[in-house]
Amino acid sequence: MSLIPSFFGSRLSNISDPFSLEIWVPFKNFPFSSESQFAKENSALVNTRVDWKETPEAHVFKADLPGLNKEEVKVEVEDDRVLQISGERKVEKEEKKDTWHRVERSSGKFLRRFRLPESAKMDQIKASMENGVLTVTVPKVEVKKPDVKSIEISG
Repeated sequence: MSLIPSFFGSRLSNISDPFSLEIWVPFKNFPFSSESQFAKENSALVNTRVDWKETPEAHVFKADLPGLNKEEVKVEVEDDRVLQISGERKVEKEEKKDTWHRVERSSGKFLRRFRLPESAKMDQIKASMENGVLTVTVPKVEVKKPDVKSIEISG
């Protein structure tokens, strides 16, 4: 094991070398590894991050969709209770003269589904997109407080 980083020599991956410049990929040669066709086709699905918070008035979903515009994204309600966010990130064109050193940004189709609670007002859902963040607001039905009538105790 070398204690001096090898900037000029061989760049073999070595998990026991703390100065190794390569990233160790434990399942590199397995069919389900990050290099497989399945992983490449589904990387956009996995990498689409969505936050879901509930406020007293609504359920709010925020999805990070960098580089996409609103025409490339669909927001739908399926089966009256399933919110579906989908779209596609296009693969960047590769020029013959270009030399790629690393490709980490995901591309491909993505789809996320969320089952909404009974308190959701399905007919008043709103969606907006700003700076690559999709915000979907699902208002909630007001929970009516029960009428409480005080009964006088005799005796």
